[in-house]
Amino acid sequence: MKRLSLRARLTIGFLLLTAICWGAASVSAWYQARHTINELFDTQQMLFAKRLIALDPAELSRSSLPETKKILTEHRGAQEDDALAFAIFTRDGKRIFDDGDNGKDFLFEPHVRGFHDGKLRDDDDLWRIVWLNTPDRQYVVAVGQEWEYRDEMTTDVVQSTLLPWLFALPVMIVLLLWLLHSELAPLKQIARQLQQRSPEDDSALNTSKLPSEVRPIVDALNGLFTRIHQMLQRERCFTSDAAHELRSPLAALKVQSEVVQLAHDDAAMRQHALLNLDAGIHRATRLVDQLLTLSRLDAQRALTESETVDLTELLQQAIIEQDAEAQRAGMILRLENQSGEAHLCQGHPLLLSLLLRNLLDNAIRYGRPGGTVSVILRPHQLEVNDDGPGVSEAALQRIGERFYRPPGQEKSGSGLGLSIVRHIASIHGMKMHLANRPQGGFSVIFDLP
Repeated sequence: MKRLSLRARLTIGFLLLTAICWGAASVSAWYQARHTINELFDTQQMLFAKRLIALDPAELSRSSLPETKKILTEHRGAQEDDALAFAIFTRDGKRIFDDGDNGKDFLFEPHVRGFHDGKLRDDDDLWRIVWLNTPDRQYVVAVGQEWEYRDEMTTDVVQSTLLPWLFALPVMIVLLLWLLHSELAPLKQIARQLQQRSPEDDSALNTSKLPSEVRPIVDALNGLFTRIHQMLQRERCFTSDAAHELRSPLAALKVQSEVVQLAHDDAAMRQHALLNLDAGIHRATRLVDQLLTLSRLDAQRALTESETVDLTELLQQAIIEQDAEAQRAGMILRLENQSGEAHLCQGHPLLLSLLLRNLLDNAIRYGRPGGTVSVILRPHQLEVNDDGPGVSEAALQRIGERFYRPPGQEKSGSGLGLSIVRHIASIHGMKMHLANRPQGGFSVIFDLP
């Protein structure tokens, strides 16, 4: 079943609420008006009855009131015969005086005093009648009014109040439809913008005329478009960089493969080509691993999960893992824990291990053969030093950029190691500083959170 549109749901909801509220207001107004009219007419009846008991019934009994119709056959105004009627009785029930109309049909009730509902002679309609004794208790005064008259007046009062609102309802519906159309127009405009939007378009949607309730959704969409654009840019950069950087290693592998094929019976040439081929495969594998690592880190701007990590233990493990590589280079790895105790921090153990591995690998690769790589842990600082030649001041400003390698480097590399280190440090809230050591060598310093 097709779901109704927002405009249709709002219109139907408004009509239902209007009908319910109008109906509830009508019932409430009717009961309130009926209560007020009953109070008014009860008071009127009581006052009229008190005026009658103040008169002398003996004098009134000598006269009688003619029917209104006999006095005025026409031009009697808007009178109601059942608006008010009265009669005066003796204690034994003899009627001695009445209004000449409905009062002559009152049925005497000897045991009733005060307000009481009753009927007239030969009439099934209920009347509201008040019965009072005269001060000398010789006579009984009855003043009555028909209930139907009160109900009709209540209905007239309620209708005069609510009918104008009922007639105004169609106008309100037309105005509601116009209001909904004008207020939902910005949403339709946003929908048109999205339909006409090209996949490459990263511009923000126009939010100038949007309602404040809808603006957060469009702002979130604009933020999503920006993030998607950044992700696409990263993917394009990654693809471009990977294609560029893999071209040279793959070309070298192809050359060495051809050399192996041309070697024929020359064992020395074949062995030399195979060693170069193995080294080339190793460099290509390392480059692909670093490219994939950098791609994953680019999509991660903050730690999605973390745990308490003992940085001292991670340093010891990283040194053990890199010790064989250092020995092949004739270098010594040294750990100095100046804090004197375990250093606990919040982080991702695998990413921190990758950071330390890349740092030690760089220090071993570019340090002085036979030298020392020092790892110094302070309470709020981590420092990795080598005693190599260092880098020029111009190159120092660019180290850490992707694929950047200082001019004149003899060691093989992709220029991604420190870029990975910088990114891991950033998502862990660590600030990285690069510097040449005064005594010679290169230093990477981290301010720990």
